[in-house]
Amino acid sequence: MTALESALAARLGADVTGLHRLSGGASRETWSFDAGGRALILRRDPPSSPDPDAMAREAALLASAARAGVPVPSLVDHGDDLAGTPFLIMERLSGETIPRRLLRDDAFAAVRPRLARDLGGVLARLHTMEPVPGLPDDDPLTAITAYYEAFDEPRPSVELALRWLRENRPAASGRRAVVHGDFRNGNLMIAPDGVAGVLDWELAHVGDPAEDLGWLCVKAWRFGSPHPAGGFGSREDLLAGYADAGGTPPAPEELRWWEVYGTLRWTILCRHQAERFLSGSDTSIEYAVLGRKVCEQEHDMLLALGLTSPVTVEDPLAAAPGTAAGPAPHDRPGASALIDAAGAFLLEAEQPDERLRFHARVAASALRIARRELLLGEAHEAAHAARLAKLGCASDADLAAAIREGTLDDRREEVVAAIRASIVDKLTVSNPHHLALPG
Repeated sequence: MTALESALAARLGADVTGLHRLSGGASRETWSFDAGGRALILRRDPPSSPDPDAMAREAALLASAARAGVPVPSLVDHGDDLAGTPFLIMERLSGETIPRRLLRDDAFAAVRPRLARDLGGVLARLHTMEPVPGLPDDDPLTAITAYYEAFDEPRPSVELALRWLRENRPAASGRRAVVHGDFRNGNLMIAPDGVAGVLDWELAHVGDPAEDLGWLCVKAWRFGSPHPAGGFGSREDLLAGYADAGGTPPAPEELRWWEVYGTLRWTILCRHQAERFLSGSDTSIEYAVLGRKVCEQEHDMLLALGLTSPVTVEDPLAAAPGTAAGPAPHDRPGASALIDAAGAFLLEAEQPDERLRFHARVAASALRIARRELLLGEAHEAAHAARLAKLGCASDADLAAAIREGTLDDRREEVVAAIRASIVDKLTVSNPHHLALPG
């Protein structure tokens, strides 16, 4: 019996079976197990970054949500120390959270057409929750700007989005509520007959309830579906469900502002998660690859702002020979073929659990990114330098400053074209398929 199993058994006074860690969860560990005839879930902080106040706040939010009629797992136990870290134990709901299954499997075909409206109703109830102590209550644009600036890594695309958000911000709605902060496909437990539970409350705060509606409509949470509201349905259905359940829907221009804000927020959160790898604090392949997903969100920001369109780009690997020899005196197979072979092994090898299968897929993706960069990196570097030089900039930092200060406003079309071309190059390496997805 592991230390964690022993700690759970002692805490619950029952034998623990079937303990295994689930995939997903960028900031907290999630474990599934059974104890005393109950199907349960354990959420715990990584031992390297315990946050007992945040865990207690999440437990309080689950209780508040249940009182407001929001479907959530029943809280079983929580505390500051289980095998060395803060924890929360709740019931394990039946259903599915994996977006690709929810959007494609026949088991959910009957419920999919009404999910956008149903989720609007869930959000309307969620926004009647009683706040709990310690919830953040910051200005969203000020907070996300400070978060971005803390990286000291200026990005022209982010500066474009920040300017648009400042210049087009709607008047304050006056509506204040508990905002879930991460209400989207992937954090929702869906059963074949409807919404079974709202999960992952760690980003909850006080704010404008329209933030949750806009976040659900961010392109990242559609997972390739053309339907804006979480990949399930239309914005109109989402807002109708919200109104039917007593919520006050935002105007279309408000919802669009929150969608753009949400896309910017996810861009910066991806960069934040990648910092865990870049700083050496967590060497997970998941966090490494997240650094190369930032450009996906940069592209989506341009789509949301109407500054680009979907485009089909051939995957460079489709035409690249995989068996050519490397530079002399090295033997065959060359580096490209070795990378391909390692990727194929990761995808084909049997893995003992879903988490390792997930990480194997991520690792195979990392190898494809590396191979494309070896093919195109030098040409892209030269093209990027030429674009910057044409605008009189020596670096991305110079271009970002020019956008922020307005010194290139008279050449805006050129600026946007340069940013768009650089993002296309980055995505051609990291994920060319993403460029073709609808906005």
